[in-house]
Amino acid sequence: MPTPAPTGDDRNTRRRARTRQALLRAARQVLAEDGDTSVSIQEIAQRADVGFGSFYNHFSSKTELFEAAVEDALEEFGTTFDARLASVDDPAELLAAGFRLSVRMADSHPELMRVLRHRALAYLHSDQGLAPRARRDIELGITTGRFTTTDPLAALTAVGGSLLALIDLRFARPDLPPDQTATTLATMVLRMLGLPEEEAKEVATRPLPEVG
Repeated sequence: MPTPAPTGDDRNTRRRARTRQALLRAARQVLAEDGDTSVSIQEIAQRADVGFGSFYNHFSSKTELFEAAVEDALEEFGTTFDARLASVDDPAELLAAGFRLSVRMADSHPELMRVLRHRALAYLHSDQGLAPRARRDIELGITTGRFTTTDPLAALTAVGGSLLALIDLRFARPDLPPDQTATTLATMVLRMLGLPEEEAKEVATRPLPEVG
């Protein structure tokens, strides 16, 4: 049976989605470059290659656009981790692998990671991106006795703050060996959560899972 031709409504929906995505990409580029959100809506529309009037069909303000752009980056970050670490069950290994993957993504996904470097601290306890995933792993570690800490919120703050500091360090000091730096910090974080030193070192140096 032949596929029905797309209707005008279908084409309009796809066109609106493309326009919105173009605006998000433009906002992410701005955030990645220097984090300066004083750029005008006209400049954003030009960068996105869309009409100025199209902006208000999708966002009520620059603030709304930049918030959506950060949330988009956070979700991409989180889904990348989901795909890469789907086979890992140990909450300690998940956290350590997250540190090691983050420094690698600074090289493989620099725009995404620069957005997080400039803006992610304000979303450290949000319900999107990596925060709920890290909170889940921390709570599992506490419930199973893997971690000795009893305060998941404090643990999330410490783990998330350390991860964002590591991302910033990767860009500020690109001369440092990324894997070694990430492994050292991951070991320190696992020690903070209650793992013995030798076990923390072993977990932090396990081979990273392959994609697929």
